[in-house]
Amino acid sequence: MDTEQKNIAKIREITQTQAWRGRLLAQIESLVRKDSSAGKPFWEAKFRDASDNLLLRAWSDSPAFASCESLKPGDPVAVEGEFYLNAPYGIDSRRWTVSPLSEEEANAFFQGDEDSRLAIEKDFSSIEEFVASLADPRLKLLAERFLQQHGERFRRTAAARSFHHARRGGLCAHTAQMMRSANAICQAYPHLNRDLLLTGTLFHDCGKLWETCPPERGFDVPFFTSGELLGHITIGIEIINKIWSSLAQEMENWKTLSPDSERVRLHLLHLIASHHGELQFGSPVEPKTPEATALHYIDNLDAKLEMFHDGYKSAAFVSPEITERIRPLNHRILTPLSKFTPPPEPSHE
Repeated sequence: MDTEQKNIAKIREITQTQAWRGRLLAQIESLVRKDSSAGKPFWEAKFRDASDNLLLRAWSDSPAFASCESLKPGDPVAVEGEFYLNAPYGIDSRRWTVSPLSEEEANAFFQGDEDSRLAIEKDFSSIEEFVASLADPRLKLLAERFLQQHGERFRRTAAARSFHHARRGGLCAHTAQMMRSANAICQAYPHLNRDLLLTGTLFHDCGKLWETCPPERGFDVPFFTSGELLGHITIGIEIINKIWSSLAQEMENWKTLSPDSERVRLHLLHLIASHHGELQFGSPVEPKTPEATALHYIDNLDAKLEMFHDGYKSAAFVSPEITERIRPLNHRILTPLSKFTPPPEPSHE
């Protein structure tokens, strides 16, 4: 019988209530040889896949110790063992082994598991549908050109290094959900400029393509000189200006459109520049238009709800309904109230 296989996020979910034995495919993010306070050698190995990361230790008397001697960061591997929750330290594994993947297995692995691939395709399709629905031809063409030029990189970029959507493809998921929220908010507040808000939502974190983008064959998020020197907001403004300038020929046909193209460009750039909301959080300016304010709160809402989602999966519970303190939220979280279930209709038999 084939060994059951799960990704790290699913293993983390299962081990909240029970131990699980099986196999996971992952990439070695870091591998460091250390010694305990008693002088016993061990390897500290951090693994990452498209869903999450996992830290395991291979002691000198364990089957994985010798294997770690021949492995290095970046190697795609298979990890097998019994995984369990070692509170308060997180997931651990007993008698685990690690072995390198074949080239064929590695190529398939970097394409992502079926659930991850389907989720990214669904989110990217949603983004394309929202772009296709834009009425302003300038914003629509700008968004289309961005997706044509950078769509592949956009699909694999992480939304952050930690805290929320910090995974390969996380930016695509974050952006798609934000565009769904923005679209719904425009129905509740019809005075908002839907074209501007949706386009600003698509572009708000586009600078992260050069700040938090994993390589084609990898899940770790490397550091980029551009990201460190400029930050994603500045890079995003530069990207939009560059694509906008490339549309100069088309813009000649839109000189009579209202509002004029320069105002459209400036308002779009303002959404990118102000989406962090406050100067102390990295925005060069604070939101000064209704659309910029809406974008800031949509971004913050999706990030916060993702932190709750991750917290329920990974945090240790200090009581049946209360978790330990979640660092990005800076407080403990409680299990949510379940939705009301209407009682069954009485039988008239």
